[in-house]
Amino acid sequence: MDDQVFRVGIIGVGRMGADHAERLSRRIANARLVLVSDPDSARAEAVAGRYHGVRTASDALALIADDEVDGVVIASPGSVHEGQLLACIEHGKPTLCEKPLTMDSESALRVMRAEHAKGRSVVQVGFMRRFDPEYERMKELLGSGRFGRTLMLHNTHRNKDMPPSFRSEMIVRDSLVHEIDVARFLFGEEIEEITVLSPRPSSFAPEGVVDPQVSFFRMTGGGVVTNEVFVRNQVGYEVRCEAVGETGSVIAGRPATGLYTTSSGVAGAWGGTIPQDFRARFERAYDLELQAWVDASRAGSVVGPGAWDGYAATAVAEAGIESLASGQPVRVALVSPETLS
Repeated sequence: MDDQVFRVGIIGVGRMGADHAERLSRRIANARLVLVSDPDSARAEAVAGRYHGVRTASDALALIADDEVDGVVIASPGSVHEGQLLACIEHGKPTLCEKPLTMDSESALRVMRAEHAKGRSVVQVGFMRRFDPEYERMKELLGSGRFGRTLMLHNTHRNKDMPPSFRSEMIVRDSLVHEIDVARFLFGEEIEEITVLSPRPSSFAPEGVVDPQVSFFRMTGGGVVTNEVFVRNQVGYEVRCEAVGETGSVIAGRPATGLYTTSSGVAGAWGGTIPQDFRARFERAYDLELQAWVDASRAGSVVGPGAWDGYAATAVAEAGIESLASGQPVRVALVSPETLS
């Protein structure tokens, strides 16, 4: 369909889905938003009304089956992803699915097996950091051999705040999952063990919520990854990654050099400001991700993280939730790709 506009439907038009609707309508080439669906029909109507010619569908499955939809963006809650993904695979429609792929490794396996049975990959998972120019450049530098063998990664992931419903397990499954994918992306190998620990929780964490969390990954090739995830830091959105090699290091997301401080009263500064929202920090990455998905879908291929990456990240997060409960290291069990057929 090289000479045709790629027609897109979006399932779920909350914060992320509405952001993608704006992106598709204003900034993505060779694509057009045609249909949206959301359990909140008033919200769906409001989003559709912002753009000329966009319709609403009664539900997600109706959107997927619609003849005027060439590809689907899934921005619904993870708990309903499996059924929506299976429908997209059955209809052969390219799909960009926001993380997590599904809520557990067994359902992720069912998605992978369905895709394998169709003989065609259609699923891309929304790990947008792979499209961020700094992370892409870091990947290139590490692969060039300039720093020798990669030994360690150090990740920092902080949000200003989260609602009380964002519990300890969600910090692993919905926040740390990005660091899980970054580790797999930059090392080019799997995570074989995860440990999730915590200092004394912040006084801003709801009762019973473990926040912040510190985790450790052991990679299959012997590398080690440290992660801090703090989702109620009261300051803003900070994401950094330092890769340490045998002969040097490289940092993505670092502010200007020199001493800098952050404080909840002054928005954080080092000659600039700390973003208050993930959409500001990774706006360019989301643009590049969605454009790459559209371009690949029009060419009949998939770029970026696929169903296997979504499954692997889910399996590691599953082990991480087990480690969070026990305080002990947990081995990650992944199926062999040969077992999918």
